[in-house]
Amino acid sequence: MRRVAIAGIGFTKIREHWSKSLKDLFAEAALKAFEDAGTDEVDALYVSNMGAASLQGQLHLGAMMADTIGKRGIAALRVEAASASGGAAFREGVKAVASGYSDCVLVGGVEKMSDGIPAEVSATLAMSEDQEYTSYTGVTKIGLNALIHRHYMERFGVKAEDIAMFAVRSHENAVGSPHAQYPFKVSIDRVMASPMEADPIHTLECAGVGDGSAAVLLRPADEAKDDIIVAATSLATGAYYLSDRSDILTFEAVRQAATQAFKSADVSHSEIDVLEVHDDTTITGVISLEDLGFVEKGMGAEYVSRGDTTRGGETPTNTFGGLKARGNPVGATGLYQICEVALQLRQEAGPCQVEDANVGLAQSLGGLGSTCAVTILRRG
Repeated sequence: MRRVAIAGIGFTKIREHWSKSLKDLFAEAALKAFEDAGTDEVDALYVSNMGAASLQGQLHLGAMMADTIGKRGIAALRVEAASASGGAAFREGVKAVASGYSDCVLVGGVEKMSDGIPAEVSATLAMSEDQEYTSYTGVTKIGLNALIHRHYMERFGVKAEDIAMFAVRSHENAVGSPHAQYPFKVSIDRVMASPMEADPIHTLECAGVGDGSAAVLLRPADEAKDDIIVAATSLATGAYYLSDRSDILTFEAVRQAATQAFKSADVSHSEIDVLEVHDDTTITGVISLEDLGFVEKGMGAEYVSRGDTTRGGETPTNTFGGLKARGNPVGATGLYQICEVALQLRQEAGPCQVEDANVGLAQSLGGLGSTCAVTILRRG
C-alpha cells in the first residue's frame, strides 16, 4: 500500500449563501484545492453530502460535480454517512490512492442547508435515525441528544453549566478564524440564558444552520517536507438505536474507530497536538473527548471547563471553533475538520495556530454516534 499525502486543500466561508448554489459552493472549494496543490490533475472524485436529496431535491452529485469542475469522464460518486459523510468520503479517497487504483483523487464535501425552512432542516437531520422506529415519534435529533445530556448530568453529578462550557470554548477558539460562521466569544451566562431547544439543551449549545464546501486533493506521498501525510483513517459503526445500547453515554463506534486509528498510525494520545471533535451539541463534544480516550468517562465536562481544550491547553480542541462556532454544513463538516488539521500542521493557521503542531486528529459522527470516522494526519 502506498503512503498518501494531502496535496491541496480548499474551502468556503461558512454562512447562509443565498446567492450561491450547491454547484457554486463545490466549485469554489475544489478550485481552491487545485490552486493550493498547483495542479488540477484528478482521476477520481468523491462527493460527500447528506441533505441534497431532501433540501434541493437533488441526487447524482458525483457526475454533477465532475461536470461542474470540468472533469467529465473521471470516476465520480456521492458518499453519505449522515454527519460523518466527509470523514467517510475522505477514507474512500485515501483507499483509492493507497491501493494504486487512483493517483490523484479529489474529495469534496458540500451542503446548502439555508435552502430549507427550519422544519425541513430538522427533518433532514432526523433522517440519520430510523424513520419507522424513532423519527415517526416526532423526536428531533436534538431531542435524542437531550436524553443523553440529562442522563450524563444525573449519573456523573455534572452541572448543566459545565457541559455548556464546550460551546464557550468553541467560540473562544473561533476568534480570528476567517472562515468561521460565528467567530466571536459567548459567555456561559449567555449560553444558559438562550432559549431551551430540548430540555436541558439550550439553543446556544447547538450547531447552527450553515452552507459551505470543503475539498482535499490526495496523491501518493513523496519526500517533500511540506507534505501532510495521512497516518490513519478509520470508520466504524455501533448500535443504531439508543434502546439497543448497553450504555447510552458511550459511543462504541468512536471507541472502535479511535482504537483502529491509533494502532494504524502508531501514535499515542500524548502525541496528538491538535484535535477536531464532533460537537453538534455540547454533550456530543464531551462524550467524544471521552470515547476517543483523551479523558476518563465522566470527566469530559470538567476537562473542558477548566480550559484544557483551549488553543493553549493540554489538548487544543476545535481550534477554529468546531461545529458550534466554525459552522456545520453537515456533509462537508468532516472535510472542514481535516482541512483545519492540515492548516495547523502546515503552520498556516494564522491567529488560530497551535505552536509546534505536528500530529492532528479529526473525528466526525454520523447519527447519534452510530457511525464514526477518525483521521490522523502528521507532518511529512
